[in-house]
Amino acid sequence: MDLEPGKTVPAVPVPLDAELQVAYDAYLAEEPDLAPMSLEKLSVIRAEVDAAVAALEDLSHGGRFTVFQPSVPGLDGAPEIPLLVCTPSGAPASRPTLYFIHGGGFYCSDHRTGLDQILETAERFGATLISVGYRLAPEHPYPAQINDAYAGLLWVADHADELGIDSERIVVTGFSAGGTLSAALALTVRDKGGPRLLGQLLIAPLLDDRNDSASALQMDDVELFDRSRSGFAWSSLLGDAQGGADVPQYAAPARATDLASLPPTFLDVGSAECLRDEILAYADRIWQAGGEAELHVWPGGIHGFDRKAPEARISKAAVAARRNWLEHLLATN
Repeated sequence: MDLEPGKTVPAVPVPLDAELQVAYDAYLAEEPDLAPMSLEKLSVIRAEVDAAVAALEDLSHGGRFTVFQPSVPGLDGAPEIPLLVCTPSGAPASRPTLYFIHGGGFYCSDHRTGLDQILETAERFGATLISVGYRLAPEHPYPAQINDAYAGLLWVADHADELGIDSERIVVTGFSAGGTLSAALALTVRDKGGPRLLGQLLIAPLLDDRNDSASALQMDDVELFDRSRSGFAWSSLLGDAQGGADVPQYAAPARATDLASLPPTFLDVGSAECLRDEILAYADRIWQAGGEAELHVWPGGIHGFDRKAPEARISKAAVAARRNWLEHLLATN
């Protein structure tokens, strides 16, 4: 994507947190293929994801969770959507729900992988975790992904009693592209009239398909998830429409002209990642619209730092901040 006339690249990138730099260097030393993301690499990446999918009995973590996987109707005759439902053993009736949307740049990953952290959070709060599968781009471009996430949410709300959950206490959450879809889902239910979301917890979401913020330019080629990777994600989702005038807000939430009447929002991002400025701008616009948002910018953080280096001080602080926000949200609603 060409830069706007007069737009310049900030001269100096933000340095990485020292612990993250060590972990990132170790990752680079072991990673055999650091070539830019491409369509040719998709089959390899998806095969790696498929190999990492855990069996349902393993997701029960030795009986700590009751786990089942229903398939639910898609919107308007679309294919059925897989949901993974994990409830902590002994959790109370009419409990809250964490409705989780996985990341993977819209083009890879699976609703049954990368769940350790969110499962721990669900167990801590006696909440049911529901992880939604959605069709992947580029084979299934927008709006397949948001339609699937919305259809899954509709089913969850309609079946709240049999699931043992409170349909008024659903928090949508996701990382990276999952954060994008979580933000898009909050806009969707606001505009379509429900079901109500108690909150949205957005972890390093991609929000702006234009991909030309100061941080996108400043941090390009500094870490693995840079402007080119973000651009590939958006082009997978939107094709030739990416960056154009007619991209809808339910694809790229930064395109929304009105951010009023959204549920309480948590956003976090690293200062050393390309998504920093679009996330800052989104939080600022929620405040300008009179909304409630909590924003954390983690010094020297890169994309997914708490996953890459979970024992780092910054990672533990980020996870704690998310859980503190969630604790307050659930205690006051």
